[in-house]
Amino acid sequence: MGLDELLSADGVLFNLKARCKREALGLLAEKAAALTGASADAVRATLLEREQLGSTGVGAGVAIPHGKIEGLSRVVGVLARLETPIDFDSVDDQPVDLIFLLLAPANATAAHLKALAKVSRLLRDEHVRATLRGAQTAEALFAVAIDAARPHAA
Repeated sequence: MGLDELLSADGVLFNLKARCKREALGLLAEKAAALTGASADAVRATLLEREQLGSTGVGAGVAIPHGKIEGLSRVVGVLARLETPIDFDSVDDQPVDLIFLLLAPANATAAHLKALAKVSRLLRDEHVRATLRGAQTAEALFAVAIDAARPHAA
């Protein structure tokens, strides 16, 4: 599964304005709902429920909130770069400015885990994070993510 199967240009939020984790998750839920036809309230509830199990702030300014939603036909991603970093209760206590939301169909355990692993690997790369943070437009943010996720020939 390539990142281009998870993330569309419409799934990118550039310089998202959010004052807190809850607000950011709400805005991401609205975007995901618009992309999938799912209810924004259901997406928001799923994300907040997942956060109660433990923060999806994985460190280095990155969060990967995720959940399963009834009625989805495929795994869908939303990538956001925040205008100002926010507290996300991250494992390293660092504020978050890059969020990659993943939503999977309720029964798609393997696809969900593969997508999580792919996004996690991508955002673990310091160069990728720096390039995403330097992007000047939503289009550039999308292009950086897709290009960085492609296997490059040596």
